[in-house]
Amino acid sequence: MNRRGQALVEYILIIALISVIAIALVNYFGGYLKDAITKTSCSLVDEEYIKGDKPGEGYCKSEEEEAASDT
Repeated sequence: MNRRGQALVEYILIIALISVIAIALVNYFGGYLKDAITKTSCSLVDEEYIKGDKPGEGYCKSEEEEAASDT
């Protein structure tokens, strides 16, 4: 008799499933996205991109920092 309630529950389950998949994808690919953005920002400010050990750990290093670490 009350099919509207059943449809609402089905929509909520679909939305929950899509949300879980989206969160899993962001967790999996988040480090790669962060590295891509960091690499682009390094080139914008004329710094060298240093790749990290894991995805998401890359960083920019300026020439002054390199000179200071060499001494």
